[in-house]
Amino acid sequence: MRSTCCASFLVGVLLAFVLPFRSAGQSPGQVPLPNPGFPSQQAPSADQETQDRIQKEMAKKANQERQAQLKRDTEHLFQLATELKQYVDKTNENTLSVEVVKKAEEIEKLAHSVKEKMKGQ
Repeated sequence: MRSTCCASFLVGVLLAFVLPFRSAGQSPGQVPLPNPGFPSQQAPSADQETQDRIQKEMAKKANQERQAQLKRDTEHLFQLATELKQYVDKTNENTLSVEVVKKAEEIEKLAHSVKEKMKGQ
């Protein structure tokens, strides 16, 4: 019983303080204006939509450029691997060509670069 009394008293006190502030400065039927200090729940402005569209276009263009670079790099990687195979085919079990080692290192670097680009880094 006592808790019900306390709860009623608190509700009454809160209403006594909140209602005068809420109705102050507002005539009946008037919609309160949004506070400029807080983000509104309204639709994004034209400027924001334009910025979003530009960012999407830039991201799309960057992805297209990355894809084109990946294609060029993989073509080059294929060419290097073919050259490496030709070098290896010319050698025998007793010889290890410096060109073979250099070509393998070049392939390794390019393959690592392609892998990083595929990850999007």
